[in-house]
Amino acid sequence: MISVTCDDQRTFDFDPAHTALIAIDFQRDFIDADGGCNAGGAGTERLAAVVPVAQAAVIAARTAGIRIIHTREAYQPDLSDLNPLKKQSDYVGREGPLGRCLIRGEPGHDFIARMQPGPGEHVIDKPGFSAFYATDLEDHLQAQDVSHLIIMGVTYQCCVHSTLRDAVDRGYWCLTLDDCCAALDAGLEDAVRQIIRSEGNLFGWIAHSKEFRDALTPSSR
Repeated sequence: MISVTCDDQRTFDFDPAHTALIAIDFQRDFIDADGGCNAGGAGTERLAAVVPVAQAAVIAARTAGIRIIHTREAYQPDLSDLNPLKKQSDYVGREGPLGRCLIRGEPGHDFIARMQPGPGEHVIDKPGFSAFYATDLEDHLQAQDVSHLIIMGVTYQCCVHSTLRDAVDRGYWCLTLDDCCAALDAGLEDAVRQIIRSEGNLFGWIAHSKEFRDALTPSSR
């Protein structure tokens, strides 16, 4: 078992053989300056800033033999999997320098270079915010006998937190790597932290990537 020192004087204990790290939506449309998110005037600096620490955490997890799962928010080119409510938001399919925003096969839909999946790592294309929505994620986790999840990604208040809530409802023990998550606004990040900690830590554990990496280093155990 491995123990990670967490915020609020807590520890997260897990067996790497039954654990997966989920890297959520490190896509060019969210993080690249030419991506669909920035084309909408949202700015990407906060999201891009977490990439180095997120990459380091993925490398550490990969080295320790923890399964890595990568997700992308992604829709069919004909928008057949885009619900009417989300169509009103008018961001999916918007034309930009990297093609139609979040459309499968477009350049912006792909992962950024530093967060490309490694050989054999599972990729989830999700037509929604939660990584469990209309995907094979739960079947994949059950087939691999995974009980614990390490969660990171963008955006913190939307796809990351939606996935976290869904995972908790399904009974997974969840650790969120806080410095590997980002929202477009610092206030939204603070709000997510408060929600995770609410009512006796309803939504799991919070730690930083250094504590996670240190826990995976044999000399520190």
